[in-house]
Amino acid sequence: MAERAASADPGEVSSTPSTSSGGALPRLEGRTVVVSGASSGIGAAAARRFAAAGATVVPLGRDPQRTGALAAELGVEPVLADFTRLDDVRRAASEVLERCERIDVLANNAGGTFPQRTTTVDGHEKTFQVNHLATFLLTALLRERLEATPGARVITTSSRANSFGRVDLDDLDSTAGAYRSFKVYGTTKLENVLFTRELSRRIGGTATASCFHPGVVGTAFGADSPLFRVLYSPPLSRVLTITAEEGAAPLLALATRPDPETVDGAYLDRFAPGRPNRQADDVALARGLWERSAAMVGVPA
Repeated sequence: MAERAASADPGEVSSTPSTSSGGALPRLEGRTVVVSGASSGIGAAAARRFAAAGATVVPLGRDPQRTGALAAELGVEPVLADFTRLDDVRRAASEVLERCERIDVLANNAGGTFPQRTTTVDGHEKTFQVNHLATFLLTALLRERLEATPGARVITTSSRANSFGRVDLDDLDSTAGAYRSFKVYGTTKLENVLFTRELSRRIGGTATASCFHPGVVGTAFGADSPLFRVLYSPPLSRVLTITAEEGAAPLLALATRPDPETVDGAYLDRFAPGRPNRQADDVALARGLWERSAAMVGVPA
């Protein structure tokens, strides 16, 4: 069951010097980029860079004020969606499809971590829904438009924390045993890798899919978690974290590299080939996660 899932040889992965060093992006006029989690942090930083390079950017975020302010700065209209509500995701996808005749890049960047087990209005554990299930649904609803756009890319923000996760297809909502927030978070980041690899197999030849660890970014991420609040606040943050702009650099590199096929299905640790959890190589598990997720959100598998 541990068949290698990525279509590219990780040894072939190389960085894109201009984006990895924070230099100018190639010109992106005529390209459309949809960025989820655009209210702040990596998403906002990436959206600004894409727009500065000439792309049409669709910022999708939860916070009306911050997402609206970013959209106004970029001269576009925001798309609002709270990923704890799947109906919000469905409405947001409809707005994107009405607005965008093409989608060149879908940056699945929304995510979070929460200290206690909370159930969403849709009946799912909150971290699982926000980090995986809502992203799965958004991508599924935009998939036809992505596949109709030559060279389209789906790029998902994962985390090195995936190495601490464990996916159990019979307990995706983490109802068994004690709730450990960091393990649940790591599991959802592993699900991002499995999702990317299964998506790569399913859309192979029409679009590419990659995921990455951005580094430990000093943003408001994890503000609800005591552990993350300590790590992401001074004085530790000054030693342990990088800026949102630095964290966005791997996303920008994946979105603009000239050879996306070499990272199709791959997990990168920033710019280099990453070593994900062993479960990431389980093709049957990736397929099972896809099928269970599709049933949960009511889309064809």
